[in-house]
Amino acid sequence: MLSTSVDDHALSAISRGETDADALPDEAGLFHVVAEGARHRPGRAVLCRHTGTAWIDVNFAGFHRDVVEFAEFLLGCGVAHGDRVAVLGRNSYEWVVLDYAALSIGAIVVPVYPTASDQQIAHILADSGAVYGFTETAEQRELLTRQGDSRWRMPVRLLTDPPVHPGAPAAPAQSFAERSAAVRADDIATIVYTSGTTGMPKGCVLTHRNMFASSGNTVGHLPELFRSEDAATLLALPLSHIFGRTVLLACLHGGTRTRLLAGIPDLLDALPEFRPTFLALVPYALEKIRKRCRVAIGAEADRVAVEYGRALFEADAVDPALAAAHRAHHDVEFAGVREAFGGRCRYVISGGASLDATTDAYYAGVGIQILGAYGLTESATAVTINQVRANRHGSVGRPVPGTTVGIAADGEVFVAGANTSPGYWPTEARVAETMLRTGDLGAIDVDGYLYITGRRKEILVTNGGKNVAPTPLEDRVRLHPLVSNCIVLGEARSYVTALVTLDPVALRTWAHDREPAVPEGVWVRHPEVVAAVATAIDDANGLVSQAESIREFRIVSGDFTVDNGQLTPSLKLRRAIIEQAYADDIAALYAPRPSA
Repeated sequence: MLSTSVDDHALSAISRGETDADALPDEAGLFHVVAEGARHRPGRAVLCRHTGTAWIDVNFAGFHRDVVEFAEFLLGCGVAHGDRVAVLGRNSYEWVVLDYAALSIGAIVVPVYPTASDQQIAHILADSGAVYGFTETAEQRELLTRQGDSRWRMPVRLLTDPPVHPGAPAAPAQSFAERSAAVRADDIATIVYTSGTTGMPKGCVLTHRNMFASSGNTVGHLPELFRSEDAATLLALPLSHIFGRTVLLACLHGGTRTRLLAGIPDLLDALPEFRPTFLALVPYALEKIRKRCRVAIGAEADRVAVEYGRALFEADAVDPALAAAHRAHHDVEFAGVREAFGGRCRYVISGGASLDATTDAYYAGVGIQILGAYGLTESATAVTINQVRANRHGSVGRPVPGTTVGIAADGEVFVAGANTSPGYWPTEARVAETMLRTGDLGAIDVDGYLYITGRRKEILVTNGGKNVAPTPLEDRVRLHPLVSNCIVLGEARSYVTALVTLDPVALRTWAHDREPAVPEGVWVRHPEVVAAVATAIDDANGLVSQAESIREFRIVSGDFTVDNGQLTPSLKLRRAIIEQAYADDIAALYAPRPSA
């Protein structure tokens, strides 16, 4: 595995996680986590499944039984060690059972995003060489079947189909016990196709050891979250993305009761009833929840929460007037926000992108701590995470045990550890004893906390040579109640501009409250809407120098979504695709202005 001390001479700063790292035994795969849970805590409820009418808990013994039963079905279907098994669907208990059943017999799981285009699905299936397929819906089953009926060694099945053979099953060459005993930590567990902001996705190879190193050491880093007796979480992160699977594996390893949700839209309704003790979310979801809560608690309470959170971060005595204002909101407005999270949620792991500083402060102000984290698919997600008793806001924490983070002379972040991928499918592999280049830019402080300052490929360079990091500007603009999304532009241009999309739900409320009501067709050009978005632009510009500030903006129709291909499944902007789709609007932003 990669050494944590290689290439130290080329790094300007280094931060190392604790050396006492949790590790998967060499002779075991990830089924070891399920087997150990069933052996030592058989009655512990670890998953919740929906029966069609209600949610029921599944304990370790029941989960182990379901995984083994499905694994034996796969063996009867002829699934061999190393065969690729594609799964297309939203989060479900059945998804997880298939995942661990396939892993338990040495098959390789290939998740497919439910929102992937036909072209992307065809690429993933062809590139991975998947020969077995499972889907959530009949429509998806038909799609996979059309993508290459000849590739499948048996008809594509629904995840909910009973694990029984229509005829007499073939006698497997080996029993389940024999096959599961043959799986090793360094066997390939999964090929995860990175969502990619440009071009076709690449298949990142992750071994059983990689995935456990990330998840197991996340548990060791955050025992207060995963190992508490009442630990419970709602998992709305897609299992087709490695962040979701890493969190789920951590929950299984820690014994956290976990309910799987089909997606983020289901989260708000589930929170009050399930009452999680912690969550793992992407910043986009935290921003959306904050904006929804702002409507309920009002702009003044939102402002007080932000200011109070900032005061807590600075560790100075809170101004008496601010403290009084916070007390005035604590038992009503802020209690309402906490109840919206279920009333027990004290911590949220935030990863996958940057989080605006005011949103971080807002949640601290209402009584929910955000634990900033950093990772990437090639590290099975977890690289650094803030800890409960060592939470440095603005940073993404210190390395999890067994992981080393370094900063090169040009600011690029490098990572080494048992969690780092051996390479991309099928042939590309990094040379041993080197560190993983992340493409992210960052800095490490004297206490070993990592700060991400930008993405190398996303830094805009104006034709005047000014480097502009677009993400902080975009994050801040998105916080306005009327704004859905924002993309900052300026590469090889003379100044920085932005395209802004509007939140249709917030906009309908705004239009309905006007006298007379504003018709939908004129929303994007209405002077009041333009003026409101201008305040968001001004707020964002306060973060940067004049040369980096947004000089012009344009509100555009529609939105950037996963479905139209303008967002990745992990909700990152696909900049090149957006710029192509809105080429005329961008041209208008840079068109010469008529002389006065």
